[in-house]
Amino acid sequence: MTIRLAEAADWDAIWPVWHRVVASGTTIMWDPATRYEDARALWMSGEVFVVLEGAAVVGTALLKPNQPGLGDHIANAGFMVDPDHAGRGIGRRLATAVIDHARSSGYTGMQFNAVVSTNTGAVALWRSLGFEVVATIPGGYRHASLGPVPIHIMYRDL
Repeated sequence: MTIRLAEAADWDAIWPVWHRVVASGTTIMWDPATRYEDARALWMSGEVFVVLEGAAVVGTALLKPNQPGLGDHIANAGFMVDPDHAGRGIGRRLATAVIDHARSSGYTGMQFNAVVSTNTGAVALWRSLGFEVVATIPGGYRHASLGPVPIHIMYRDL
């Protein structure tokens, strides 16, 4: 397994993972019907990481400032792992790499703005990596099969 910064040419390999995760309507805020070009504009807007098994992209992450200007010292990140590769430690390894990169880039904290509460694997992973729930928004996510469910804002110092 290799984790590296993505290049623009990686988008074609990232897209199937991105689309599959977002289209499920169970973990990510973006519209499940987001099209290829719009998704590329959303995802490739910051520092993007890919997880490779051989030549195949099996995970990806986006790192960027949580806010502009005077809030740009706090990182924000999004993570996706191909569902066929879930439960194998890919998310943990990717998260550790992104957290380390954020710290070395000068960020002093990391905030996740919308961790879907029913994504219990993600909530447990973030807690195990030192993140705390700092707020919960009731009904903040329209889950594809469960209807409105809470989202957590999670934070940790770097």
